[in-house]
Amino acid sequence: MKVRAITALFFVIVLLASMLMGRFVFTFFFVVLSICCLNEFYRLSMDGQVRPNRLMGSLLGLVLFGSYAAHSLFGLSLHYVLLCIPVVAFVFIAELYRKQEKPFTGIAYTFLGVIYVVLPFVFFYALAFVDGPYNHHIPLGFMLMLWGNDTGAYLAGKHLGRHKLFERISPKKTWEGLAGGVLSALLIAWVAAHYFAVLSYGQWAGVALIIAVFGTFGDLAESLLKRSQKVKDSGAILPGHGGLLDRFDGLLLAAPTVFVLLRLML
Repeated sequence: MKVRAITALFFVIVLLASMLMGRFVFTFFFVVLSICCLNEFYRLSMDGQVRPNRLMGSLLGLVLFGSYAAHSLFGLSLHYVLLCIPVVAFVFIAELYRKQEKPFTGIAYTFLGVIYVVLPFVFFYALAFVDGPYNHHIPLGFMLMLWGNDTGAYLAGKHLGRHKLFERISPKKTWEGLAGGVLSALLIAWVAAHYFAVLSYGQWAGVALIIAVFGTFGDLAESLLKRSQKVKDSGAILPGHGGLLDRFDGLLLAAPTVFVLLRLML
């Protein structure tokens, strides 16, 4: 428990610092984080018949994230995202030389990793620029509500949990835990509305509800992946916590949905 607490504290400090230290540190940190999570996904998905191309997938993720970051930081045209197209072609070409038993399964998982992992991180990154110049308030509020949802769900589920949410995939998750997560996220949204005036409380509450619901299903989706591969954690980089993907699974479904909501509202 002590190792787990120390790891969590250190990780939270690093994550908060990446947002507070400006747009360039924020960009570098989340580009690296997204590629690390992508490679955890590739390691998870590998078995006797599935071998995604980690090199080409990472390159595609970098080009995708990098082109959007260049647009956000320097105002470059979003047309540079078209550089992804030749990289996509190289994924197919590279498979001609790998001599895999099921090459198109590897190709499919290569693209799935970028869509499932890197693209949601791009949407999360875009939250810092959703209303113009770089502003860390929305991504910071997002992460606080995501952590609050996890904490509230854990405490409510531990003390009040009776009715299973998805026992087949995650036996410990309960409807009571889901409700506790929603209430915790809404409470943090109320605090965020007082300190981060970039959004009204109604808007923050909408973000909180999306994070609580889609974050929970993002967690379940990653649990489904791990269960199908018969592994407990996505990695071991965080002592006591598992892998990076384990810590950001809720973000993967919530961030794109929150981005769409805010674009419609703002």
